[in-house]
Amino acid sequence: MSTEILTYKTLAESRESEFRDRGSRFLGYAFSVETLSEIKTHLHHLKEMHPKAVHHCYAYRLGWQGTQFRANDDGEPSGSAGKPILGQIDSLGLVNTLVVVVRYFGGTLLGVPGLINAYKTTSQLCLQQALCVEKDIELPYQLEFDYQQMNGVMRLLKQVDARIQQQDLQLFCLIQAGIPKRNLARFLQETSNIEHQVITRKVD
Repeated sequence: MSTEILTYKTLAESRESEFRDRGSRFLGYAFSVETLSEIKTHLHHLKEMHPKAVHHCYAYRLGWQGTQFRANDDGEPSGSAGKPILGQIDSLGLVNTLVVVVRYFGGTLLGVPGLINAYKTTSQLCLQQALCVEKDIELPYQLEFDYQQMNGVMRLLKQVDARIQQQDLQLFCLIQAGIPKRNLARFLQETSNIEHQVITRKVD
């Protein structure tokens, strides 16, 4: 009998690492991320920090199911950088995680095996130093209700540990929130019990 998955594992903090091989410097950066926009921001920042680096290779895995991912070699031989980085993320069972390895060339070619080892080791050092955390899987819901129901709705969201993502509170209110999967049944039951109708709709 399969057990329902209610949490996912990600980084609790950002970490950095450094690895050297035959003059080349490999600088590792690990981040907890939730969106492609966050990933682009981190990559842009690192390119500004290291404008003279020859490569900014990276990998990420997004979503609690881990279905959105990418491994980027940024000019290194195919499969020698992004794939080893992603392999280290996956070896720890992490999602919503980005690892970037910045390389300063030292004048000596490392060959594909050397590159694979360098990118793998840099990522490994970075992730092994980081604290990891189990987070609730959240399902996005939109609530629509009259302003007079505000107190009841807010009380319920607090009780089920919901995370409010967007809100528009006027005479007719809209709130988009992440509902922990472990509390979903209670949330749906309680919203149906509120005196005046609260419309709940799962967001795709």
